[in-house]
Amino acid sequence: MDITLEQPARGRLITADEQELPAPATLRYVSTDPLAVHLDFPPDVSLDGTGVTWTFGRALLEEGLRGPAGGGDVHIWPCGRARTVLEFHSPYGLALLQFDTATLRRFLLRTYAVVAAGEEELGDAVDRGLSALFGNV
Repeated sequence: MDITLEQPARGRLITADEQELPAPATLRYVSTDPLAVHLDFPPDVSLDGTGVTWTFGRALLEEGLRGPAGGGDVHIWPCGRARTVLEFHSPYGLALLQFDTATLRRFLLRTYAVVAAGEEELGDAVDRGLSALFGNV
């Protein structure tokens, strides 16, 4: 059975002049893609007025709640006891957001209730990924 979890998360976008602007988002987990988590931002938060989704590893989120983690486009680290920073890199620039650690941790625990760590079935996900890359070749 396919299960999708969604949980609202109130982020704060940290600007270059260190202001904090509200950045509402939705945390999303889909059991058919068990190693990934998704962070969806509504159109009114993005630069071009379209919704934006960042997808990264569930293990990266877990690691980033404990200490600095990540490489490439996504970096996560604790900021004190109550906040966690997510840093996203794109060709258009960098976004630095803070979220309440408790919200992220609660979401992560909910994902493990759906698909436990180490119990991820990857066969279907790999097949879908290969099909998306290569089509019917």
